[in-house]
Amino acid sequence: MDEVLKAVIAVDGAKVSFGAVKALDGVTLRVMPGECVGLVGHNGAGKSTIVSVINGGLTPHEGSVASDGERLERYGINAARARGVRCVFQELSLCPNLSIVENARIMHRHLGGLGWRRRAAEIIEKSLDAVFPGHGIDSSRAVGDLSIAERQMVEISMAFSDAGIAPRLVILDEPTSSLDASLARQMLYHVRRFIAAGGSVIFISHILHEILETSDRIVVMKDGRVVAERPADGFDHHGLVEAMGTVAKEETRQRPGREHSTAPLILSHQTKGLPFAARKGEIIGLAGLAGHGQTELLLALHAAQSGNWLPARNPLVTFVAGDRRLNGVFELWSILRNFSIASLGDLSRRGLIVANEEEMKGADWKRRIEIRTPDMAANRILSLSGGNQQKVLFARALSTRAPIVLMDDPMRGVDVGTKQEVYAIIRDEAARGRTFIWYSTEMDEVSLCDRVYVFREGRITAELAGDAVNEKNIIAASFQGLAA
Repeated sequence: MDEVLKAVIAVDGAKVSFGAVKALDGVTLRVMPGECVGLVGHNGAGKSTIVSVINGGLTPHEGSVASDGERLERYGINAARARGVRCVFQELSLCPNLSIVENARIMHRHLGGLGWRRRAAEIIEKSLDAVFPGHGIDSSRAVGDLSIAERQMVEISMAFSDAGIAPRLVILDEPTSSLDASLARQMLYHVRRFIAAGGSVIFISHILHEILETSDRIVVMKDGRVVAERPADGFDHHGLVEAMGTVAKEETRQRPGREHSTAPLILSHQTKGLPFAARKGEIIGLAGLAGHGQTELLLALHAAQSGNWLPARNPLVTFVAGDRRLNGVFELWSILRNFSIASLGDLSRRGLIVANEEEMKGADWKRRIEIRTPDMAANRILSLSGGNQQKVLFARALSTRAPIVLMDDPMRGVDVGTKQEVYAIIRDEAARGRTFIWYSTEMDEVSLCDRVYVFREGRITAELAGDAVNEKNIIAASFQGLAA
């Protein structure tokens, strides 16, 4: 009982259902002052739903929410903000047509009157400086002009900003998914400072070493329930994966060395710095600090090999977007239509889609990549968790006949079990002759590549292969333009 009185937020017996789907099935969760609670589980485990309950965006059908020992009967987003509850969503929520300062005004609704722009700029710039020293982001810029990493930096800084109501509980949902290692370290350092000063954090991430290193207590969810909860030092990586319900697999840190010098050249592109080239059956990594030209190269390769209007019957390239809301999903369409849109040439006869073939192909990939939905045709894409939406984008790309797959940091928000399945599919497809060009901010993923191009300030500064693909060389090339 004393714990309930002290808890910043205490959720007891929360149940939430969407039709026949039990999103939460009696979840109890408490967050204490000065504590970081790591929240883990596979896509669709209920993490986003419990976050919505804590954030005031969703009222549980059963159960209660309390704060500082007071049961909250009428608890919504405004009440949560008034109590210092902030949330950084996996799907970034800033308004792209507004400036950073104007978005800060939306976050801090009481920040009005004459001179509000100046005060808002001071608040967000102070927070950006605290969380990401040396960020170089101008607060007058439109959010839509920022890179996805910069948008994530702004949204995180916004959550920690203080305009009169200090943040007490900050919920971070996959906060480092678009950040490179250097920016992630800055953010995690700030989280630890915030907790040491008495703040509370709920930290959701599929990057398990971040959870283990940052959390005081870890809560594991599966199928809408809490299935494990104990201090972070009571878990290791293997035990955490097992608690999530997945048999831990040994990752292949480096692909077996295959000689690609004799494989036919399938794609080349002239860039600033070193030239780019890809051969049949290669997995090529694009590395370096976020926002230094990797995505721009992928977009240039896609534009150069794609038609301006009608899709090619036998496309050369297909694309897996990292920012799924911006250029990945069709939000009003069903899951099945989002999946099949890239394969219409194979699924149609005389201009009409053969529904049976579309459904069979969708069912096959639903099984292969474990898309968690009872009905792909009836349910809209936004009915899925963010990670499951990303699975649909993977399936859409891999189900085409395109020999080259372009991937823009595609593992954002994808659980560890699915990552292993996708890695296996990528290796299998590469062995069959398919080429992958893969931008990633995660070293584990870069280490799966045959060759890696490192970017710095829009230029390719180094080409690494085999044993030379390691964090030391990539960091050296990222900052100095030289491989160590």
